[in-house]
Amino acid sequence: MSKKYFGTDGIRGRVGEYPITPDFMLKLGWAAGMAFRKMGACKVLVGKDTRISGYMFESALEAGLTSAGADVMLLGPMPTPAIAYLARTFQAEAGIVISASHNPHDDNGIKFFSGRGTKLPDELELMIEELLDTPMTVVESSKIGKVSRINDASGRYIEFCKSSVPTNTSFAGLKIVIDCAHGATYKVAPSVFRELGAEVVVLSAQPNGLNINDNCGSTHMGPLQAAVLAEHADLGIAFDGDGDRVLMVDHTGAIVDGDELIFIIARDLHERGKLQGGVVGTLMSNLGLELALADLGIPFVRANVGDRYVIAELLERSWQVGGENSGHVVCFNHTTTGDAIIAALQVLMALKTRNEGLAQTRQALRKCPQVLINVRFGGGDSPLDHPAVKEASKRVTEAMAGRGRVLLRKSGTEPLVRVMVEGEDETQVRSYAEELAKLVTEVSA
Repeated sequence: MSKKYFGTDGIRGRVGEYPITPDFMLKLGWAAGMAFRKMGACKVLVGKDTRISGYMFESALEAGLTSAGADVMLLGPMPTPAIAYLARTFQAEAGIVISASHNPHDDNGIKFFSGRGTKLPDELELMIEELLDTPMTVVESSKIGKVSRINDASGRYIEFCKSSVPTNTSFAGLKIVIDCAHGATYKVAPSVFRELGAEVVVLSAQPNGLNINDNCGSTHMGPLQAAVLAEHADLGIAFDGDGDRVLMVDHTGAIVDGDELIFIIARDLHERGKLQGGVVGTLMSNLGLELALADLGIPFVRANVGDRYVIAELLERSWQVGGENSGHVVCFNHTTTGDAIIAALQVLMALKTRNEGLAQTRQALRKCPQVLINVRFGGGDSPLDHPAVKEASKRVTEAMAGRGRVLLRKSGTEPLVRVMVEGEDETQVRSYAEELAKLVTEVSA
């Protein structure tokens, strides 16, 4: 069954526009509470990022959950992966995050975690959606849920993050600039790295409800790049608004993306004999990552774009490391979901083990030139199904002999075909991409 409200990562949209409205959140809280209660006594953790609408939706969810008989534990502003962790440690039935991740303040959304700290199974999301279409009821007064606040949530999560590196780890002598995107990491991230001995310069950690992700964080790297150079820092770390994405900047000011961070982590585990299986990327992962891992004998597979699909592939294969070039990095040997702080700590440990700087360590992965051309098409049959397009794509793929790849896919939001070619020779890659784009244009006419 297709879902009416849930996307690949919860429910998200513009504040005030259905379904991101207080009345819907009230009903969603009730429906979720009813679904979770089917598993017995029900305790639900609720956390949020720093956007101003979080207060409004927190109250609405709280009312809905308690009306269904669920007990609610409020965490306040906390990174998304912290809610996944705390749902496990408090043995809750579920964790709910009020966040729109890297989006601006006028968007918001809801993410759910199971009591095991994983994404909700499809059948539970479908159950919640079915309940949303039924009349809302209230349990009898004696069974209404109770609400409490977890006052030491930040301290618990800080200690959990620190536990992902050996007990005697010290980053003394390392100067780091951290960009918290005026988001959910603004309290915990500086504490984690300072308590591990690093000298920390903090950017964008003064949230006012409206400035989350505003020209800062992992979607706007310019301020961090400038600060790393101005501070003569060893590296910079950028988080997104809810703390599940991380990108870095080396001491020269160059951006280090998710593909490179995944490689650094996987190679370190491999060299220490601790890598279980291989690495999961996505259709958009740079070919250079695949080739660099192949040189080390590390298997690599691609999932659809979206951390939900990366996690599903990791679980299916019992592998540990995966992610996206956008900065979602999953380290299953430490946690159950993408966690930006923990991923950053694993990169720092790899640098420490090799006694190298980030600029030097990243050189082992040579990213391949990538050319992306968007081709607009009208209604009717998809040009991707045209025999000439299929034949040309196959011919180009064979011509690159395993050292390049072709990806043709339709946009999910616009009438566009995205023609992407990667390879080791930029001139050749551009020529192939232009040839395929021209063909797609012709068959679309």
